[in-house]
Amino acid sequence: MKRAKISIIGAGNVGATCAHWAAAKELGDIVLLDIVEGLPQGKALDLMESSPIEGFDSRIVGTNNYDDTAGSDVIIITSGLPRKPGMSRDDLLTANAKIVKAVTEQAAPRSPHAVLIVVSNPLDAMVYLAWKVSGFAPNKVIGQAGVLDTARFRAFVAMALNVSVEDVNALLLGGHGDDMVPLPRHTSVGGIPLPDLLPQDQIDKIIDRARKGGGEIVALLKTGSAFYAPSAATIQMAESILRDKKRVLPCAVYCDKEYGVGGYFVGVPCVLGTGGVEKILEVKLNDQERAAFDTSASHVRELVDILKKQGFVS
Repeated sequence: MKRAKISIIGAGNVGATCAHWAAAKELGDIVLLDIVEGLPQGKALDLMESSPIEGFDSRIVGTNNYDDTAGSDVIIITSGLPRKPGMSRDDLLTANAKIVKAVTEQAAPRSPHAVLIVVSNPLDAMVYLAWKVSGFAPNKVIGQAGVLDTARFRAFVAMALNVSVEDVNALLLGGHGDDMVPLPRHTSVGGIPLPDLLPQDQIDKIIDRARKGGGEIVALLKTGSAFYAPSAATIQMAESILRDKKRVLPCAVYCDKEYGVGGYFVGVPCVLGTGGVEKILEVKLNDQERAAFDTSASHVRELVDILKKQGFVS
């Protein structure tokens, strides 16, 4: 049986760790690409040399040549500048738009049947840009955001209650990070609704920490941003696609009539399989949740409008 092929564009911390998780899960053969000569080759070789110890048979190669990515089943774009202390994701808009546009122009034509997963920030605008530049069907372009935000929220809930993270289920909608829309009434611990276990003021503190989760790590690291959890979230999405698992995951996907978004990428629960986004699940929102979601979607539209004014998309 032919192995799947995964190309990861960007061999920094997020990209290299994506390769690590993907190899450990034996999702397929991996191409790690970067513009810096020697960087992807060195990291790929190092990871390949760990295969006898960890017992995975994925073939991992590093390259500076986009031709090596041809025929990929999944392309993961992690390229871009990381946040520095005091920066918002939006501060990265113009700089990372140039990078994501150039990467997509190179990678997409070489793998026209791939599913494209975008990780670069500001996420919701970058996935829109990659969709426009690639010319792919909207169900084949997905942004990694909600899986990470939900993981952070679940981790903080588990820490607060001193329970296993495996028993915490949660759902978040909307934009990435500060714009996310948590739904505590759809969050449960072992099937017990979260509001039955924690007072509202503590839930609000957990929500605030999850919103600022990336910024908290940036402030601690001082010279970089999060990469373990973002890469794990990305590979969970890739696994669902490559193995046709039909996982229900919150991702930044193209919504038109869904949730009344009107043609933008926002975080909503969806089913991921070999077809990419195979279904969008619409959740009934109360007035407070709807207002927060609409505010989040409007911020996405504002960022896309900036990209249009700067000539990145039409």
